[in-house]
Amino acid sequence: MATVAEQLVRTLLDAGVERIYGIVGDSLNPIVDAVRRTDGIEWVHVRHEETAAFAAAAEAQVTGKLAVCAGSCGPGNLHLINGLFDAHRSGAPVLAIASHIPSNQIGTGFFQETHPDRLFAECSHFSEVVADPAQLPRLLRIATQAAVGKGGVAVLTIPGDLADRKATGPLTERLPLVTPSPAVPPAEAVQELADLLNSGEKVMLFAGAGVRGAHDEVMALAEKLAAPVGHSLGGKEWIQYDNPFDVGMSGLLGYGACYDAMHEADRIVLLGTDFPYDNFLPQARTVQIDHDASRLGRRTPLDLAVHGDVTETLRALLPLLRPRTERGFLDRMLREHVRKLEKVVGAYTTKIEHRRPVHPEYVASVLDEVADDDAVFTVDTGMGNVWAARYLTPNGRRRVLGSFRHGSMANALPHAIGAQLSQPGRQVVSLSGDGGLAMLMGDLLTLPAYDVPVKVVVFNNATLGMVKLEMLVDGLPDFGTDHAPVNFAAIAAACGVFAERVEDPADVRGALEKAFAHPGPAVVEVVTDPNALSIPPRITGEMVRGFALGATKTVLNGGVGKMVDLARANLRNTPRP
Repeated sequence: MATVAEQLVRTLLDAGVERIYGIVGDSLNPIVDAVRRTDGIEWVHVRHEETAAFAAAAEAQVTGKLAVCAGSCGPGNLHLINGLFDAHRSGAPVLAIASHIPSNQIGTGFFQETHPDRLFAECSHFSEVVADPAQLPRLLRIATQAAVGKGGVAVLTIPGDLADRKATGPLTERLPLVTPSPAVPPAEAVQELADLLNSGEKVMLFAGAGVRGAHDEVMALAEKLAAPVGHSLGGKEWIQYDNPFDVGMSGLLGYGACYDAMHEADRIVLLGTDFPYDNFLPQARTVQIDHDASRLGRRTPLDLAVHGDVTETLRALLPLLRPRTERGFLDRMLREHVRKLEKVVGAYTTKIEHRRPVHPEYVASVLDEVADDDAVFTVDTGMGNVWAARYLTPNGRRRVLGSFRHGSMANALPHAIGAQLSQPGRQVVSLSGDGGLAMLMGDLLTLPAYDVPVKVVVFNNATLGMVKLEMLVDGLPDFGTDHAPVNFAAIAAACGVFAERVEDPADVRGALEKAFAHPGPAVVEVVTDPNALSIPPRITGEMVRGFALGATKTVLNGGVGKMVDLARANLRNTPRP
């Protein structure tokens, strides 16, 4: 008779799960042993359970399928929590297995006792304890369907002794794993939206991650309304390519004319975005389309809220709109976009081949050119987000993953591990900050252990750049942000990873090309300028005064890479005033 652990593992295998990320230990041992004895599913031993959760989140995002991580009782599964918050906020379907202390000790203050079902409640759609073997099949069905159906995390807490008991029922049971069907708004809501847009003369579109799969429809909408199109960081990879209406990105990492277009428009259309920075939104003249009704209106007052899938809603909307022949607003915003980008592009182009320390903008620009057209980039929170937003060129096939909604440090390397293991034939590049890499650096050991051919590009400026910027903007002298220089290439080499350290900008391209050609994992560490910082496209007087108090030498805006080339290309058919 099979055990509960075997029943769990076999059912996950039959549902298409290929690996479980985690660290072995005590209460988790029956499940790990069941994996050992089951062909077709792999145990991936990471060096920190937080890595396990991040890796599962990335696998789920690049494959669109359920991914699994696990942690032993007490500290083991508590280490999962930060990565699970990231997965949940990213909508990644992840099942976390939190093993537990012996069932007869629960509630006694036993060694390593916690209450995982309560602790994980805030970062999951479903979190329950399996208290009897007969519950496992049903609770597993509910948990996995919650993760896949709602998009996010589900947690099963399983006492170690229960996992070793005999299972009841069949060895495997089919899991539904049904994704939601696209929400189609009622005809009257679509007509009301059409009436509002037809009455506006200056319409602006702002796209988030919810426009995935709707590129053609958004372009058709922009064409019909002569509307500039801006985007959030989450929407960049889905909407910026092949986009003659692009006016850049808004938010703390933004650039270009997106903010201006949004605030000059007499109608703003939020498309599939839960953009959190409400101070960048006009707080008026706005309509919103989203497949999740709970997001409607929570960032700004709305003139109209439409619950619907972006693609389906726009397909129904387009025939109801009157075409615009007047392009004055659009053309002016496109010119302003180019003007703003050209104003700062010199920060990374002027004598860059001679500048030491190396400008991080230059590294990101070369990386963009060298990387594959279908590469997966994973990006550390902080200045890494800025360089990715401004220098990685989307094309509809590349992916960019980051902790964009949770904002955790140290995500890039773990995300890269999960992305690479689930996409073995695809190039995966981690844009790691020195602070982020140092936090979960132990998982450099995971790369050679499983021959994971991730390419890690380390931007080593010996400081926490984004935190330094935050202090400067607040008028504070930076404190606690800098650290002694570290040779990450030497550490990576000691871990058995091919590594190069670059201090001369002339060596950047060659080092990247060499690392990318290497068949296994590789680290390229570039010693970069700690004064290359970036500020938002819209700056308040308070921010300027604070910055003036705290900063003596800073490169503002930090260049925009190929964004200026794209913007110039969009002006070819735009008349000059």
